[in-house]
Amino acid sequence: MRIDIDTYKEILDTLTRNKSRSFLTGFGIFWGVFMLVTLIGGGKGLKEMLSNNFEGFATNSAIVFAQPTTKPWHGFRKGRSWYMVYKDVERLKAQVSGLDVVTPSLSQWGASAVYGEKRVNCNVKGLLPDYAQVEAPQIRYGRYLNDMDMAQRRKVCVIGKKIYKTLFPMGGDPCGQIIRIDSTYYNVVGVDYSAGNMQINGAADESVVIPMTLMQQAYNQGEAVHLICLTARPGVAMSDISQHIREVIARAHDVAPDDEKAVTVFNTEVLFGMLDNLFDGVNFLVWLVGIGTLLAGAVGVSNIMMVTVRERTTEIGIRRAIGATPNSILMQIICESLMLTAVAGMSGILFAVLILQMLEMGNTTDGIVSAHYQVGFWTAIGAVMLLSLLGVVAGLAPALRAMSIKPVDAMRDE
Repeated sequence: MRIDIDTYKEILDTLTRNKSRSFLTGFGIFWGVFMLVTLIGGGKGLKEMLSNNFEGFATNSAIVFAQPTTKPWHGFRKGRSWYMVYKDVERLKAQVSGLDVVTPSLSQWGASAVYGEKRVNCNVKGLLPDYAQVEAPQIRYGRYLNDMDMAQRRKVCVIGKKIYKTLFPMGGDPCGQIIRIDSTYYNVVGVDYSAGNMQINGAADESVVIPMTLMQQAYNQGEAVHLICLTARPGVAMSDISQHIREVIARAHDVAPDDEKAVTVFNTEVLFGMLDNLFDGVNFLVWLVGIGTLLAGAVGVSNIMMVTVRERTTEIGIRRAIGATPNSILMQIICESLMLTAVAGMSGILFAVLILQMLEMGNTTDGIVSAHYQVGFWTAIGAVMLLSLLGVVAGLAPALRAMSIKPVDAMRDE
């Protein structure tokens, strides 16, 4: 039904006459929308920030390491110290069919990296090229380790972000430069800018990665390995094969197969599952609180429109007496409710977007946004549609009451 300019003037006049109540009700809608959009954007940004801590890390992975035994086995007392060897990698590849990548890791703490007059403490890691499938590096300059580095025991290294910024404060590509780590010189072939905080034997930004074969020789490690990092094949849950992994390694070292502490299998699949469940709960809470606040605002709109209709009983009755149709009365009341809801709601959305933008700017480092807090386009469209629906619903009951007013009742009320 078409609404003429006079009807719009009446709507504005009504809202102006009841501006105090309109303001309070509009503020309720404003606050509800603001809370909903801010909570959605904040939850999204928080999830992204936590996810950045595990950036590049395989979600279907596990880490195996040795600890003193807690159970006696084959004549050995509990509390016996032991270590894994490189042959354990071959055993796992041969005997556990569900594994995709099996790669060992060595670490040396307390080392020093020196370039010119610059010095920085670092952690040296001996890795194989396939380790990149477990914890993907973000190569800013150069490359990662390759098979030729391993075969030829090349004295090359990939340095972390913090090491790079300390040794090369002027920036630029450091590849080809020679740095000294302890008493050995290495050629820098890459810079890893990984930002994740998932630390496997030290943070990536404070580490220097060298070929494992070179580290075994340079640090006299022999066949020992400190960690074995694993990824499962697609469709295979790491939790289903964890016990088999433990049994294969325990059998080779005379450790009780059920000694979960001696052969520790840290399953990251469980960690990522807990993170997903956490944010499913957060999202449910966000929508519950936001929609609850919106509904409370819609009830307020309905109440104020009820009061408005009651105060305008005489006016509505006279309009009915001079020919106004029930539909025109209905449309006017619903449009008043819709206008009040839309103005307050859109103001809440705009203010929430402004706050989220400020949060996003505050989480920018070196021109890189660490977390995005803004809501998506379709989320905003959905909020607008929800507001429109609430405006119509809130004005429906007052509009039906206005339609039922008869001229005789209006004159008697007067």
